[in-house]
Amino acid sequence: MYWLAVMLVLGAAAIVRWIDPQFLARLRLIAFDTLQQLQPRQADPAYPVRIIDIDERSLTAIGAWPWRREILAEVVEALLARGAKVVAFDIVLASAEPDFLAALPPSIRLAPDMQPLIEKLEALPSGERRLAQSITGAPVVLGLIGRRGISEPADVSKAGFALLGTDPARHVPYLPAATVNAPALQAAASGLGLLNWFPEHDQVVRKVPMLVRIGNDLAPSLASETMRLATGATTIAVRSSTASGETPFVGETGITSVRIGSFLVPTDYTGQMWLSFTPHDANRFRPAVDLLQGRVAREDIAGRIVLIGTSAPGLFDMRATPLDAVVAGVEIHAQAIEQIIAGNMLHRPDLSTGLEVVFTTLAGLLLAVFVLQSGPVLGAVMGAVTMMTVLTAAWLARTYGSLLDPSFPALTLTGLYIFCTGFFYFQTTRERNRVRQAFSHYMAPSIVEELARQPEKLRLGGERRTVTLYRSDLAGFSKLSEDLEPHELVAVMNEYLTAMTDIVMEHEGFIDKYIGDAIDGVFGAPADDAQHALNAVKSALAARTRLSEMNAAGLAIRGRTLEQRIGLHSGVGIVGNIGSKRRFNYTVVGDSANLASRIEGANKYYGTAILASEATVQLAGPAITWREIDTIRVVGRSSPVRIYEPIGLVGEASKDSVATIETYAEGLDRWRSKDFAGALRSFEQISTIDPPARFFMERCRALIQSAPAADWSHVHVLERK
Repeated sequence: MYWLAVMLVLGAAAIVRWIDPQFLARLRLIAFDTLQQLQPRQADPAYPVRIIDIDERSLTAIGAWPWRREILAEVVEALLARGAKVVAFDIVLASAEPDFLAALPPSIRLAPDMQPLIEKLEALPSGERRLAQSITGAPVVLGLIGRRGISEPADVSKAGFALLGTDPARHVPYLPAATVNAPALQAAASGLGLLNWFPEHDQVVRKVPMLVRIGNDLAPSLASETMRLATGATTIAVRSSTASGETPFVGETGITSVRIGSFLVPTDYTGQMWLSFTPHDANRFRPAVDLLQGRVAREDIAGRIVLIGTSAPGLFDMRATPLDAVVAGVEIHAQAIEQIIAGNMLHRPDLSTGLEVVFTTLAGLLLAVFVLQSGPVLGAVMGAVTMMTVLTAAWLARTYGSLLDPSFPALTLTGLYIFCTGFFYFQTTRERNRVRQAFSHYMAPSIVEELARQPEKLRLGGERRTVTLYRSDLAGFSKLSEDLEPHELVAVMNEYLTAMTDIVMEHEGFIDKYIGDAIDGVFGAPADDAQHALNAVKSALAARTRLSEMNAAGLAIRGRTLEQRIGLHSGVGIVGNIGSKRRFNYTVVGDSANLASRIEGANKYYGTAILASEATVQLAGPAITWREIDTIRVVGRSSPVRIYEPIGLVGEASKDSVATIETYAEGLDRWRSKDFAGALRSFEQISTIDPPARFFMERCRALIQSAPAADWSHVHVLERK
């Protein structure tokens, strides 16, 4: 059974990894990010890539974006004059620059005296024409943006593609259309590169595409196209898993690598390159205004790839990476190109998932053997060793450029260890559960659980604690027991006691004892219960309702029904195991227990079913609708006690009940002020429906007939239970 369960756990884990639900993919990415944060790539101090930054200072000095095309032409000319190897725009110059002459009103543009000036202005080269002339024949890459929707047919690539294996178009990211540059610029550029990112669910950039499908055409990314011009290559070679020399174990799995000149870039199956980031490095950047004003030296540009982009927040090209929460998008392009040049590649081989599943399965079986043979403690040691092995392997693999997922083995082995130890825990506690079941037949489950957690409570002893005592009794039980045959009485009492006991336990109470038909319950011990008074009241109300239902269903026989009386009191009692060394019982003793019994007996006088002390009313809180019944003094207690009747939960009382409560309260106030005639009138109004009112009517009439003594008190002294 144990080994079958272990195999089921490992098999389920392998299936889940094959399905790769989103939560597992997210854990894997978090693990990869953590590895990268622990050992980030170090920036090349030679900085083979520079960024001409359209930053806030440049925008302030030159003007708001977009800049005039002649300014961009000056930037390109300055870079080429300083020996830039390739200039790439992380910008799309989509719309043609407006013709300000065409915007002049006809009255000015056609005026005869303006014609000489207009002709001179028309002869001047436009900013767009100057920029096109600057990039014509030069190693300049312009950016494109793939998008949704429909666009006019346009060239999206100036590179050729050599496809080795199956068509990669089925696997690369797809966008149906693209926003391209103005026609003159599009035609003049030596290269065109896509600027799109395809971040994960958390919008963190971890990969950069090498190529994208735009409509029916393949297009290189900005990094790919920039490297193509830098190497002088005319084509980009794309290798798929079915190409000659590849060994696909599970059929076609997509793209495996992209070659640009002499540079080989391993990719994931969609043709995206994993990025090995350095932290943000301001040394890569040179403000555009410094270049235009001649403050950037030739040696700072010569022989380098130069990207033109922006770090200005207002131009909305900011991204998040595993190392930086906010970084300019152009710096990510720069890091991708640096990584290709350095050959410092990150790669997740096609076999990675299979190797991780096999390793996890073997390690899981070994862990299960250790737990079975050596127990949970040594099993935990083995699990810790396995975890360290997983983390070390992932660390070393990352050092050599491979991405191995430590999260799946760690998650699976942790779950397996929990299962294995849990298996033995449940096996060990099986006998304990049998004991619990046996004790639960005559002891409340809450006490059984408390004793199971703290067996020292089985010793003699006790503690003072505030509890609510619950005492119920049946009216006329002696007569009922005389009228019924023994087997009939036992059947009725078993059904009654079972129902009432279940209600007490359902409300967090326990049964202290049965005394014939009487039930002694306790709320608030042995387990702490901040709502013990409220739970006791709810239990009493539920018992009243349940007994009414049982009577309606024919609980008693021979035309008899059962009537119940319940008394509640909250106070400090001595709680603990009380008895002899040979036999003891967990119970509550003290004045509070006695008072609950006396209050239960008071129901007989007032014709009520439930009465509670003022202490219980105060602790139960505002959730219950109460009415005060009287003030009593019981045998053995000198101080009087106010008693109340619970009507029900707040909001459940009917309008008639509310009216009865108000009339009764009015009569009680008059009674206490010795207005016995007025009290009698109040009680008479509700006497036909309210037994306590009838009880007070008799008392009022007696005092009207014979005046009360000078030391008369409204407190009702109960001479017997």
